[in-house]
Amino acid sequence: MIRKFTAGSWAKRILLRIVIVLAVFWGGGIALFSIMPVPFSAVMVERQLSAWLSGDFGYVAHSDWVSMDQISPFMGLAVIAAEDQKFPDHWGFDVAAIQKALAHNERHEDRVRGASTLSQQTAKNLFLWDGRSWLRKGLEAGLTLGMETVWSKKRILTVYLNIAEFGDGVFGVEAAAQRYFHKPASRLTMSEAALLAAVLPNPVRFKASAPSGYVRGRQAWIMRQMRQLGGEGFMTGNKLY
Repeated sequence: MIRKFTAGSWAKRILLRIVIVLAVFWGGGIALFSIMPVPFSAVMVERQLSAWLSGDFGYVAHSDWVSMDQISPFMGLAVIAAEDQKFPDHWGFDVAAIQKALAHNERHEDRVRGASTLSQQTAKNLFLWDGRSWLRKGLEAGLTLGMETVWSKKRILTVYLNIAEFGDGVFGVEAAAQRYFHKPASRLTMSEAALLAAVLPNPVRFKASAPSGYVRGRQAWIMRQMRQLGGEGFMTGNKLY
């Protein structure tokens, strides 16, 4: 019996194979990077290709992997205070923050607010691409659940700090510490860590090397939040260091 394949059936078969390949790739990545250093992220690749396509061959996107023991406890505390204060307790999603963001976005369509946790940001930065779309958010949710299931909170934070973008071509806290403060990430002070965390919402627009008044204000707010959370004791108490 000869089976006839329509264009629609071929498209479905191809789509299914793509989904299977991506699932294997992402699942393997989650398993591999649960123990291995991350050499580069999807966002780093995206930035590098964009630079090359625009003719900027001097741009180099890279990060210097460091373990959590080689990162100042102030840095982990700073990003938690700035980006996701419920990080030690949630399973990848902050439902209350999502509801607030949705309500805000309905009232202010010109000022969209996000509610991504550190886990979601790590999944997006490591495996996906920039931009806003329901497809990306759906993939991000699945990857976040996978990471939260396989990785510890300490591992998620370690990967996040090593692939986060802190400036033009500056990825990872070690590269940021060396670039802006001429010291290793292990020696970052509370003020320096808060400044790096302050640029995270938009590291291309906000400059750690030349902080604006807004960035300085955000840095001060982050430091207050760090103290309210309990300082370094917050990190050790939650077994993140």
